[in-house]
Amino acid sequence: MKRRTFLKGGAVAGATTLVAAPAIAQGAPEIKWRLTSSFPKSLDTIYGTAQTFAKYVAEATDNKFQIQTFAAGELVPGLQALDAVSVASVEMAQTPLYFYIGKEPALAYATGAPFGMNHRHQESWWYFGGGADLTNEALKPFKTHAILCGNSGTQMGGWFRKEIKTVDDLKGLKFRIAGMGGHVLARLGIVPQQLAGGDVYAALEKGSIDAAEFVGPYDDEKLGFQKVAKYYYFPGWWEGGAMLHMIVNDEKWASLPKQYQGDRQSGCLGGRRLDAGEIRQRESGGPEAADRQRRGAEGVPAAGAGGLLQRDPGASERARRQERFVQAHQGEPRRLYEGAAVLHADRGKLLRQLSAQQDAE
Repeated sequence: MKRRTFLKGGAVAGATTLVAAPAIAQGAPEIKWRLTSSFPKSLDTIYGTAQTFAKYVAEATDNKFQIQTFAAGELVPGLQALDAVSVASVEMAQTPLYFYIGKEPALAYATGAPFGMNHRHQESWWYFGGGADLTNEALKPFKTHAILCGNSGTQMGGWFRKEIKTVDDLKGLKFRIAGMGGHVLARLGIVPQQLAGGDVYAALEKGSIDAAEFVGPYDDEKLGFQKVAKYYYFPGWWEGGAMLHMIVNDEKWASLPKQYQGDRQSGCLGGRRLDAGEIRQRESGGPEAADRQRRGAEGVPAAGAGGLLQRDPGASERARRQERFVQAHQGEPRRLYEGAAVLHADRGKLLRQLSAQQDAE
């Protein structure tokens, strides 16, 4: 059996099993919701997860619970999805929560922190380490809650219009980056820019930004970044396993019949399985895809940032410190964010040391 066929078939089978629901009682209400995504339709692995989610919810409720999906900009700009759900302009949204750290810094952890956990650790933290409770506590002021519905795995370091040879090359560079990673890189002189995925290509093409990180080769190529930025670097140490969520308005959720709430959760689990499966199928499905992942995209030369992005001798100790801190401050989202600032305060110093080592070699 071909590996790609196995991966896709296994993911679909797993998702179908997860959404197997009890028969919907006769007379269950017909409900229609709207879901706004922070992503464009061209991203079939990410925006496609929202569509798959809606499909499974409909099937599990005998088409009585319909969720209509909208891409970024159709109803709501990509970076305003949480706001729209908070005021019930739409019932729910598909979005990465680190887009909103300006409103609540603790939300950075819901997606992922620099030099943090990989996708398996993130999901373990979410389901078994109190991650869901901490995140939803942080979302209470917005009258919403989050359901985990996707994980990209480790992401790439981004597309740059000019080659990066030393740390000094980062000074003044306008870099599209979301979440806490922008705070870390700002210490090296980068000027972080937050843009929704669908707006990045135009900004790169016009020179409004000098570089951009997004996800990985498959999704980045869909958005055409390789056409306007020559250099592709790795890894994206600020996103070791970026989680995506469905954000739901609390009042709208409470109004749902109990069986629909259960079907919603199952639908999300199914979507999450498909998301991971599709990414692995496209980016790890054989020699051709593996080569594309190494090169980034057709016609783009292989690029790395040497020691600047790849080596981190203190990673294990920082991971242990972060774990101890999280355990000591369960239930304190803001305190956790403050702790992250302490844990990562030596980023600039470390990268400068690595740069010096690289020059010496």
